[in-house]
Order: sequence, then structure tokens, then C-alpha cells
Amino acid sequence: MRTTTMRTARTAVALIVVAALAGCGAKVGEAKDESEASGHYPVTVSNCGVRTTYDKAPQRVVTNDVGIAEIMFALGLEKHMAGYVAPDYRTSRTADVPWKDGYDKVKWLSKKQINKELVLDAKADLVFAGWNYGFGEGTDFTPASLKKLGIGSYVLTESCRSGAGNERGVMPPLEALYTDLTTLGKIFDVEDRAAELVAAFKKKVADAQAGIPRDGKRPRVFLYDDGRDKPFTSGAFAGPHDIITKAGGDHVMADLKDTWTTVSWETVVERRPDVIVINNYGDVNGERKKDFLLSYPPLKDVPAIKNKRIFVLDYVDLVESPRNPDAIAALARYLKGVRAS
Repeated sequence: MRTTTMRTARTAVALIVVAALAGCGAKVGEAKDESEASGHYPVTVSNCGVRTTYDKAPQRVVTNDVGIAEIMFALGLEKHMAGYVAPDYRTSRTADVPWKDGYDKVKWLSKKQINKELVLDAKADLVFAGWNYGFGEGTDFTPASLKKLGIGSYVLTESCRSGAGNERGVMPPLEALYTDLTTLGKIFDVEDRAAELVAAFKKKVADAQAGIPRDGKRPRVFLYDDGRDKPFTSGAFAGPHDIITKAGGDHVMADLKDTWTTVSWETVVERRPDVIVINNYGDVNGERKKDFLLSYPPLKDVPAIKNKRIFVLDYVDLVESPRNPDAIAALARYLKGVRAS
């Protein structure tokens, strides 16, 4: 992604003109497709505070990151995708995922950084990514920069920016997932499918919660993503917050009004988590992270370390994705055992 062959100036200009005409479902000529004939379009939606009108469903969507791709797969939108960008861990634990075939049906464009050249080469009419999930001013890959190329954007709701700074998060994480499914259902005229998914996910979460004791202490849980000098973790607006709290845990970093952020080890020690959930991804996998935590001297008196209560979930379980409800059920079962011990 960081380095792809640049098109000639003439080809790039031609692509920009075509994308400008077709981007985000703008009509070209008088042709009508089935979705237009259905009377569903035009449809106007709000995404991270920005209202956009679609004259038809986008046909060449490029997604960035594994959870975002699986949102599209879960909605059955593979035919609307030009490809997905995701690291090697994109297919981790796909055996029990109903939409695993999406990885075979849709082209894997790159495992590196998404960029303008890549989406131009893919003739994308829409990029589905998020702030710090592909979008960022540092790489000049933003909805505004894509708009100049005639390419539309849809921003992952978990990553919506709030306030004047770069803090992210405008609603609880599970609500963000349900919002994206519902909004994309409108954009692509698959509202029934979106409603079915949301209902099924809410039921799965409710079923998991039904087995949680209503009395007694809730285990205090810390999410460890990575980091040696300082731990990278999640705040109130990232997926792990709802995964932890709806599984019956007390999220020790719930006061952080952000999604993914860095804290100090001193803060972790002070908050004395009973359980640590590890985010399994990257070159340093879950087992190596677990070994580090168990051997890191400053943590030796933390209850989770003393009792070796460490639970591993995959990256795609923890970022906004259709796997969140299953992650809640899995963690709820683990925490139930912690209470019983």
C-alpha cells in the first residue's frame, strides 16, 4: 500500500473524472439499475455528523481493516466491493464465522497502508475506513482528500471524532456497530438484512447477559493491546468497553473518553484489575504478550497477574465488527469462572 506503481498523469486524470461522475452512486447518463427502479433512491444518511445523499448503491467499495471488511461481508455486500485492505491476521479464526467466504469472494488488495494510489487503481467509488483505521492527516488520506479525487467516504462510527481535538467516540461501541449496520443497510438497500443482523446480535448479547449473576462483585478488567514502556489500551468508546461491561466485568479504564489510547503502568497497578484481556494481533502475538505481563516486575502484585487470570481475544473480536457479540459471550463465560473461583 505504501508503494504502488503510479499511473501516468493522463490515466490518473481520466480516473478522477470517471470517479467524480460515478463516486458515491452519482448517476451517469440515463441508465437505470434495479435499485433505482425500486424507488429506494435517492437516500440521505448521516455518518459522523456528515449528511450524504446517494442516488444509487456504490459499486466499487474499498474497505480498510478486517473488522470493517467483515461488516460488509455480514451484510452480504461482496458484489459491491472492489477489494479490501487488511494485514495477515485478517483471517484469524475464521472457521466459525458465517461470512468467512467473503475473503474468497473479494480481492485482497494489500496488507500494508491504504493510500490514494491504491484506491485509484481499484477504481473505488467509496472508501469505508475510520480515523486511525486508515484515515489520518499524517498520510493525507482523509475523506476531504478523497473527495477531491471524486471518491466518497464512509467513516467507521466507532472512530467518529468528538469535540475540537482528535479524541474519538460519540456513542457506546455496540451502538456504533448497530448504527453502521443500519446506515449501510440504507445506503445499499439491504435494510431487512441489516435489521436481522442487529436483532440477532442484540439477542446474542442478551443471552450472554442472562447468565451473569446480578449480585456480587464484578471482576475488574483491563484491556492490554500492546506496549512495553507504556501500555496501549482502550477507553469508553472502543469496542472492549462494551465487551467487558456487557460480559459482566468492570472496565477499569471506563473514565477515558476516547477509543484507543495510551496510559501508564502506574495507573494499571493503582486500578488493580482482576482480569487482563489481551488483544491478539501483530508480530507480538497473544502468548508473547501474556509472557511479558506475567514476568513484568511492576505488575507482580496486581491480582490478575498473581492469579494468572489472562484472557486472549483476537483483534477482530475487539475492534468494531460483527464478531463483538460472540466476544461478549466468550468473555462472559470466562468471567463467570473467575467469580466461581
